[in-house]
Amino acid sequence: MIYLIDHQDSFTYNLAHLLENFDDVFVSNYFDINDNKLNQSSMVVFSPGPGEPKDYPKSNILYKKLKGKKKLLGICLGFQQILYNEKGIITQQRKIYHGFQSKIKVLKTSKLFKENKCFTVGRYHSLKLNEPYYSKEIKITMRCVNSKVAMAIEDHINKIFGFQFHPDSFLTKNGKKLIQKIISA
Repeated sequence: MIYLIDHQDSFTYNLAHLLENFDDVFVSNYFDINDNKLNQSSMVVFSPGPGEPKDYPKSNILYKKLKGKKKLLGICLGFQQILYNEKGIITQQRKIYHGFQSKIKVLKTSKLFKENKCFTVGRYHSLKLNEPYYSKEIKITMRCVNSKVAMAIEDHINKIFGFQFHPDSFLTKNGKKLIQKIISA
């Protein structure tokens, strides 16, 4: 079962429908976690949402509790949450990307995707990872071709993954395939 933590975002159930292609999905609000279902899950997904990671202290505590114990995936705000909890600084972008389609490129640091492969993805964010960012475990594995903003992360030691973009958006080509790679990691 996949446990999807909803940060009260309009995309949460689009993401749930995408994830249902791979396993049963249980959705709960970030402030109302079902510990029994959480314990039964094989993967926990931190959903998109408004605001910034510091606005969700319960999710941040949960991330730290689950790190290394469950496979974790962060989408958009969830991506930022992972990096925020791993000492990354999340900042405002100059350009806001809401409903924006971008080309992203896979870096040689990716173990899941072929280096230099490009994807077309849907972006809905005004925040980004401030760089440079250094981590022994978390690797930035995709970047926007134009802005060079970090778009994906992989940590194979702790089974932590994230996408700044929305694999569940109609603007993302092959979103199901992207999720399949995480599921099979």
